[in-house]
Amino acid sequence: MTTTTVTPGYSKLFRHNILSLFVAGAISVIVFQMGATAILNALGYANPPFGYARTVPFGVPQIWSFAFWGGIWGIVFGAAETKFPEGASYYVAAFLFGAIFPVLVLWFIVLPLKGQPIAAGWNLTRMVVHIIQHGCWGLGTGILLKWRA
Repeated sequence: MTTTTVTPGYSKLFRHNILSLFVAGAISVIVFQMGATAILNALGYANPPFGYARTVPFGVPQIWSFAFWGGIWGIVFGAAETKFPEGASYYVAAFLFGAIFPVLVLWFIVLPLKGQPIAAGWNLTRMVVHIIQHGCWGLGTGILLKWRA
């Protein structure tokens, strides 16, 4: 009979515990994604960062809604991260993860649910802004997870 020893907190699905993934994703929204938004806003391409408009249906300020969903995406990031390469390529993969997967969900699920056109109305400027913002979120999440490890 073979026995397997599992280290507490270890999972074959994740390198980090779920709370760490959630926190890294949420902090990455506030620091990295909003930092990119601030730069894009200064260049005239994005709305100001740290929006406090109330969200539907709970009336939570927009920034905290973004941070919550960034945390949820951080958990998804953690599941995908096990396939990322090591070294500098890890950070490229982290950026690409953020630039692709959350953006596709935003364009083809979230925006239509909010009554907005798919893919930001195919407005190339808005599409590139979304890719940069979310790519910076992915990069930030990867940096925070590597820094913590």
